[in-house]
Amino acid sequence: MGGGARELAGYLAALAGWMAALAAAVLPHWRQSSYAGDAIITAVGLHEGLWMSCAAQSTGQVQCRLHDSLLSLEVHIQTCRALMVISLLLGFFGIIVSVVGMKCTKVGEEDPVAKSRIAVAGGVLFVLSGLCTLAAVSLYATQVTYEFFRESTIPINARYEFGSALFVGWGAASLSLLGGSLLCCSWPAKERRGQHYQRQAQPSTAREYV
Repeated sequence: MGGGARELAGYLAALAGWMAALAAAVLPHWRQSSYAGDAIITAVGLHEGLWMSCAAQSTGQVQCRLHDSLLSLEVHIQTCRALMVISLLLGFFGIIVSVVGMKCTKVGEEDPVAKSRIAVAGGVLFVLSGLCTLAAVSLYATQVTYEFFRESTIPINARYEFGSALFVGWGAASLSLLGGSLLCCSWPAKERRGQHYQRQAQPSTAREYV
C-alpha cells in the first residue's frame, strides 16, 4: 500500500472512529436492565447513559430524563464524561491536522517533510483520542460488571448489563487506534536519510571539481 493510500485509509478509519465515539457519548444505552433469570416479562426497560436515563414501555413509548445534578453523579460517570469529551476534542483536532498533512491535499506541498510530520501529529491525536474512548468505555463496563456480580439482595432481573453504546465505544476506539497508527506510519524517515546523504556528498563533489 502506497503512502498516500495508507494515509487515506487511516484517515477514513479514524474519522469513522470519531463519529462512532460521538454516537456512543450521546446514546443513553451505556447500561440497560437485565433480563437474566426473568420468569415474568417486565413492562418497563431501563436504559442509562452519561447524560440521561430512559424508560422504555412495552407499548413502545420511551421517556428520557437528563441527569439532574453533575456533582451528585457517581465518580465513574463523571470520569467517563470527562474522558469522552477529551476524546472528542482530540479527535476533532486530529481531523483538522490530518487533512493538512495528508499527501492527497494541496496544503503545504512545497515542504513534503513538514507535511508528513503534520500527518504524524494528526495520527498521534487520533491515537490519544482512541485511548481516551477505550478508557472511558472500559471503566464504565468494569463498574457495571462489579455491580452485577456483587452479593446483594437485589434480584438479578433488577440489575444492569452492558448497553449497546459500550460496544459502539469499543469499536470506535479500535477504529481510532487503527487509523491513527496508519497515519503515524507517514514519518519521513527516507526523506531525512536522503537529505543527510546529499549534504555529505556535496563537499566531496566540490573538491573533485576543483
